[in-house]
Amino acid sequence: MSYSVAVAGASGYAGGELLRLLSGHPDFTISTVTAFQNAGQPLIDVQPHLRSLGRLTLADTTPENLAGHDIVFLALPHGKSGEITAQLPEGALVVDCGADHRLTSPDDWAAFYGGEYFGAWEYGVPELLVGAGKQRARLAGTRRIAAPGCNASTVALSLAPGIAAGVIEEKDLVAVLAVGPSGAGKSLTLPNLASEVIGSANPYAVGGSHRHIPEIQQSLRGAGATSPTISFTPVIVPMSRGILATSTARLVQGASAAAVREAWENAYADEPFVHLLPEGRMPRSGDTTGANSALMGLAVDEAAGRVVVITALDNLVKGTAGAAIQSANVALGIPETTGLPVDGVAP
Repeated sequence: MSYSVAVAGASGYAGGELLRLLSGHPDFTISTVTAFQNAGQPLIDVQPHLRSLGRLTLADTTPENLAGHDIVFLALPHGKSGEITAQLPEGALVVDCGADHRLTSPDDWAAFYGGEYFGAWEYGVPELLVGAGKQRARLAGTRRIAAPGCNASTVALSLAPGIAAGVIEEKDLVAVLAVGPSGAGKSLTLPNLASEVIGSANPYAVGGSHRHIPEIQQSLRGAGATSPTISFTPVIVPMSRGILATSTARLVQGASAAAVREAWENAYADEPFVHLLPEGRMPRSGDTTGANSALMGLAVDEAAGRVVVITALDNLVKGTAGAAIQSANVALGIPETTGLPVDGVAP
């Protein structure tokens, strides 16, 4: 069966990555692409790397243009998708790559985003530990999916196995991430200009202000935490895409290094896209470029009494567009790996 697909926000980075992956999906046919400011332009003018989709022209992003498709992917700024999704048919599968439907708490939304709260959808990270199972069970058959924040899902995947297994403490979690500026989208902002990024590392949203913090805490509560606390610091570095996250947690008293490794091995042993590297090996962000893979290294710092997890992934693929398509596959009963690469691009 072939499903007709519309992509809103197709002129941006996340929209472009959705289209790149969707163009090779055997069960999806891209019928409509939309934008706001770029409406009326040929898609190839704003996404010149997508040669196979040169037939498409960007339409206005309206509910009317998005209706009538089997699947709608939205790659819009927060506040924009929520205005549209309420007007889409209930029978369509709608996947929001923005923030509007991620948070289950209206208070968290008010504190970190503001504006109208649009309600929570099923979270689009199939591998995430939830209770005694995983999030993919909740995605099966759903028609509304909230794709994750790239930084948030990276940290949640890094720490959830330790929380679920009871080998790390939920207080005093720390995550420092090296991230590429593509995660901020195509908007022309001073900190993301090439002249500001090249040759420099620039921290932002320091001191508990980053909008992904409540999303991380929400995921860790799903894995078994009660009231987790995390110090979260992202740093823009001069790579166009990618995340290298260093997440650390206090070791629960009496937990052995073997028990720690067993927790992560058990969590991800059968996962096609989340790979725990052999002991002593750590990932590089570049090894995941273009792939829907998350590579994870694990160590126990005995002297500090902390577990260290280093996770690499492509923020535009596994962090956003790949996670969205992977979750759509699960929702539709298609094999989860369909249309998604596990191999990165090197050098």
